[in-house]
Parts: sequence; C-alpha cells; structure tokens
Amino acid sequence: MDVVVVGAGVAGLSCARALAGGGARVRVLERGRVAGGRLASKRYGGRYADIGAAYFVADDPAFAAQAESWRSRGLARPWTDTLRVYPGGDPSTGPVRWAAPGGLRSLATDLADGLDVRLSTRVDAIPGDTDAVVLAMPGPQALRLDPPGAVAEVARAQTWQPVIAAVLTYPAREWDTLPGAFVNDHPLLATVCDDGDRRGDGAPVLVAHSTAALAAQHLEDPAAAGPVLAGAVGELLGLAARPEVQVHRWTYAQPSPPAGSAPYAVDGRVWLCGDAFGRPRVQTAWLSGRAVAQSLLS
Repeated sequence: MDVVVVGAGVAGLSCARALAGGGARVRVLERGRVAGGRLASKRYGGRYADIGAAYFVADDPAFAAQAESWRSRGLARPWTDTLRVYPGGDPSTGPVRWAAPGGLRSLATDLADGLDVRLSTRVDAIPGDTDAVVLAMPGPQALRLDPPGAVAEVARAQTWQPVIAAVLTYPAREWDTLPGAFVNDHPLLATVCDDGDRRGDGAPVLVAHSTAALAAQHLEDPAAAGPVLAGAVGELLGLAARPEVQVHRWTYAQPSPPAGSAPYAVDGRVWLCGDAFGRPRVQTAWLSGRAVAQSLLS
C-alpha cells in the first residue's frame, strides 16, 4: 500500500508512523520548513519557547504509552496538575499536564524520525499517484485541495478560531509560582503559561494566548497585538518590568468538532483527520491519525 499524508503535525505524523509500522509505504508532505504543526516551539534569543499547544494530557491508554515512551527517553515530563484561574488567581486541580524540556516540537521531531517527510513541499490538489491520501489538517485548509464529497462536507462543518501567541521575555522573574493560568471572561487574554517552569530551565519567559476576538482584530498585523497582550499580562500579574515581545499568529488554532463521534472522515481513498475530531487536544490529533492508519491497514 502506498499512502501520501499531507501535513506533518501530530495527526499526520502519528498516522504515518503507524502506517510505516504496518508495512505501508508512506510519504509525508509538509508545506512548512519544520514538522510539528501546532505542536510548535520557536527559538528566540538562543532559547526555544512553546508557542502552539501549551501542554498535553495523556488519559487515553494508547497515548499514555506514547507519553511514557517520551518520558523514558527524557523527551517529556509530567509538568503540573494545578493551574490558576482568573479572576481571583485561585488554583484549580485537574489532569496532569505534560511538557517537554526541549520544547514540544521535539516530540514531533521524534515521531518523524525515520519517516519520509518532505518539508517545504506545497500541495495544491489531491495527489493522484497513490492508493490513499490522508489530509492531516484543519478543514478550511483541506477544502483548498477540493476533496471529495463526504470529506468536504465534514471539512465545511468544522469551525476554527484564531489565536495570537505572545512570547514575553522579562529581565528577571517577578512572579511567584505560576505554572500556568486560565483567564476567564477577559477581552484580551485566554491563557498565560510560565515557559521557564514548564520547560524546567527557570527562564523569565511567559507565553500568553489571546482570545479569538483579539486575534481576529489583528490577523493582518499580529505584531500590533504584542504590546496589548504584554500590557494585559502585566496588569493581571502585577508585573512592573516591560518584556521583550515576540508574536506568532495561528489562523486555525481552536477547532469546534463536527457532529458525530468518528475519529476521521473518509470518502473513497481520501481521509481527513486531526484534533477537530474530538476535544481539541494533542492526544485527540494523535489518536485521530492513528485511527486512520489502523483502518487503512485493516
């Protein structure tokens, strides 16, 4: 079996690795310069900061086994089960959130190891020279490739919200213990995470994620949102120093899944998978891609 996977995010890499493990021939085509998608880390001033997913949760047995594999090799670690909630700043306990000392993109690099991943490769139509094509991407991006009816219908049913991530590098750590925080009912901020704490190096770096409303206002000029987010974080945490600010725009960041419980969509030889097929998590994307591979191999 010859399969082309379009998209080297978590879903695409999970799919490709399972297919390759089952004996299929797999090519992964990725338009970006690096693998990982929203499992993203970017270097600023000689240090990587996580700018996409803030963490991952592993409460599915299969994905928990993957997380344990990363942990045993020093690639990931349990980070925290407690985040603050604003207004108020009270702690809230939940599932264990995992982080990666080398940045979350290092986990995508691990998934891609040994696979035929072709970066900086633009795809403008469904590849025709293969037994199956897996579109591991948001529905709006899949629609640009003119997929067949059932896949197009599911892709159109997906709704996505934008987010702008701001990496805030301070002269020194001014805040007390702050793994991360959910910010409710705020016009500008959705989350704030202590990147030095989750990476384990103690760097004075916070990463803030905007609300969808703020991101929508600044999609054409995301840099303009940086000072706005920095000011909001400073006010929220009572910080006096002004940070260096870097931003990254995610046009398709937060999915709302379509109706139904299937982990993917399929029409003939074309499949669609990703984190829109369930709760929007890293785990969901990994499981979705793996489910496609298992169906193809069976």
